[in-house]
Amino acid sequence: MADLELIDCGDGRRLERFGGVIVERPAPMATDAMQLRPADWAKPDLRWSKGAWTRGAAHDPWPVAAAGLTFECRPAAGGQVGVFPEHAASWSWLAGAVREASDRLGRPPEVLSLFAYTGGASLACARAGARVAHVDASRPAVAWARRNAELSRLADAPIRWLVDDARAFVRRERRRGRTYDGVVLDPPTYGHGTGAWQIDADLDALLEDLAALAGRRPSFVALSAHTPGYDADRLAALVRDGFGVRADGEPLVLRARSGAVLRLGAWARGGAR
Repeated sequence: MADLELIDCGDGRRLERFGGVIVERPAPMATDAMQLRPADWAKPDLRWSKGAWTRGAAHDPWPVAAAGLTFECRPAAGGQVGVFPEHAASWSWLAGAVREASDRLGRPPEVLSLFAYTGGASLACARAGARVAHVDASRPAVAWARRNAELSRLADAPIRWLVDDARAFVRRERRRGRTYDGVVLDPPTYGHGTGAWQIDADLDALLEDLAALAGRRPSFVALSAHTPGYDADRLAALVRDGFGVRADGEPLVLRARSGAVLRLGAWARGGAR
């Protein structure tokens, strides 16, 4: 991905390029030593440290291209900038899964995208021809995703933008008898607010409800996680056992220009393709 590059990582930090902007921020999984010299890390455009942007906090938004999509990046809470580079490879897989489902079904597939953040997976599916329900509990994140749809020339794509709790939305959809051909979800370890999400306590029940929405032969399922203990094998087993499909998984890995490797979780995919 030309606009997304891990430059180096190590000693609990990561140095990345998003388009023309260099960002330094924490990376707890980067436990090895940095490969580049300290001078190469000295002057990023943005730096997140100790819970705040300590450099470049007022940086103007800027566009970044990835997987045929365009995203608006900007300094955000938690040290985020609006794109998870480790997910870019999964967007290409999703686009292929949507096209195969369209051919098999003879119509645009209906896709449910949960914990959908700024829209990478949702937009990849929509660009490939799916009708998408994009669900995230954060109103600012959904607004950001809609901005990314505009930048990606998908403002008129058939996407329902829904600010809602994933568990509550899925339960309501199940009661309504709604069905989806494809399911994509990237659950966090913990959520916020009353009745906050906890992956260990809540994921199994959510997957059970999603399996009911996806039916006996879902076109595709993609499940990712950045939570320790949820490796590729475990996620693949959850997809396989929960949805009754063949599934495989792999780590979410970024390889740096310096030669360093950053492991950021895992993802699994399965279904009829």
